[in-house]
Amino acid sequence: MSALLRFTTKFPAIFTAASAAPPHRYGGASTAVVRPPLGIISALVVALFCVVQCLSEPPPLASEPKLKGGLAQQTAPEPKRSQIADLPIPVQEMRDAILIAVASGDIEELRTPIEWNELRPEFGIPRDQDPIEYWRKTSKDGSGREILAILGNLLADAPAKLPIGPDLENNDVFVWPYLSELPPNTLSPSQEVELFRIMPPDVAASMRTSKHWTWYRLAIAADGTWHIFSKPSKKR
Repeated sequence: MSALLRFTTKFPAIFTAASAAPPHRYGGASTAVVRPPLGIISALVVALFCVVQCLSEPPPLASEPKLKGGLAQQTAPEPKRSQIADLPIPVQEMRDAILIAVASGDIEELRTPIEWNELRPEFGIPRDQDPIEYWRKTSKDGSGREILAILGNLLADAPAKLPIGPDLENNDVFVWPYLSELPPNTLSPSQEVELFRIMPPDVAASMRTSKHWTWYRLAIAADGTWHIFSKPSKKR
């Protein structure tokens, strides 16, 4: 039974008194009943129906999650791709400082952008270890130029713009490359070409199989803070 039908059944007089009430006689004289305009009656009916509907059948909460298989559906949207020209000025300045070091061919030049930070960026090594010396030792050329090349290739691409920073008023963080925020096994042909430009083919093939990004990432916050340059942890 609908809410309106339940209401009219419970309170029939409200709907019949105005339209079907007979004339009353007082002392033998007939007194006509004054009937309200039809518009007022219609408005009253609609208002009463809304009240009854709200009281008898409350709507579901807007925050109630839709469940599927016992888990809330959480479909993450594809990250936004920010063009280089649209980057905030502090981000462009930090990016330029890194690229100046890349163009110099001298790994020592990376000390300048590193020292711009109040805290050293995360490089995936112990805090007491010198990153410049570490990159010299781990680069296949023995001088750190391989790392400079990796940095240059990453920063040549457009970054992903992610709202994950600690600053509530300006929480955007720009992550290079943009492809690192996409599932490697779902890339389009043109995206795969970009992938082969920034990493060795065997690494790209391995990522497609594992479905996880395993190459370097670089992140700069909207205020120009250089947060990370490292490979993801192997622990999953």
